[in-house]
Amino acid sequence: MDRLVKRQVVGSAALLAAVAVAALVLSPAHIIREAMHLADHPVYLAGLIVALYLVRPLFAWPTMPLSAFVGFVLGVEWGFPVALMGALVTCLIPYRFARKAGEQGGMFGWLGESGQRIMSVTGETRGVLAARLSPVPADPVSYGAGFADVSTRAFVVGTFLGEIPWVAVEVIAGASMRSLTLTGLSIEALPHLLSLFGAMAVLVLAGPTYRHFSGRPESS
Repeated sequence: MDRLVKRQVVGSAALLAAVAVAALVLSPAHIIREAMHLADHPVYLAGLIVALYLVRPLFAWPTMPLSAFVGFVLGVEWGFPVALMGALVTCLIPYRFARKAGEQGGMFGWLGESGQRIMSVTGETRGVLAARLSPVPADPVSYGAGFADVSTRAFVVGTFLGEIPWVAVEVIAGASMRSLTLTGLSIEALPHLLSLFGAMAVLVLAGPTYRHFSGRPESS
């Protein structure tokens, strides 16, 4: 095995192990329960919300509990824009990390080349948008886009648009709740939402995928 690839494999395994341990020790539900005491202190609450979104990728937390928490404490009117911007910022962190790592080559370079082949079919913005609409967790999408060297503009636009329906549902659910559980949100309509957003992702990719396999050129 190439020395660079071996180093990357060992480093990635160590990072994943550290993230797994941190995720078990510091669950988002526990942090959020403690954060509820700051609801009457706006300045501290704002600082905490910013901190949670910044450290979220380090602990591999899902974005859903954070959006619900923001909706719970801020309501829909203020919670939606705050949670949407938080989702964008928190996704940029693993994206930038992966983009820098992909420049090293080796295993990361191979991942990047695979992603670039996919993006050449779908288009960068469309590909990120479809991935965000799908039920795939946020971090794999961010890392994948980074390894594929997707442009920052395409990543931001695709993430912003693709996160809108998810954040809206999560903030509305959080605003309507009076408690957050360890297992996250309990939404009766969740299976229907997963199917709906998954279908939207398929529709976004339908045109370029059909043109690719049929050999038809992309329309201008």
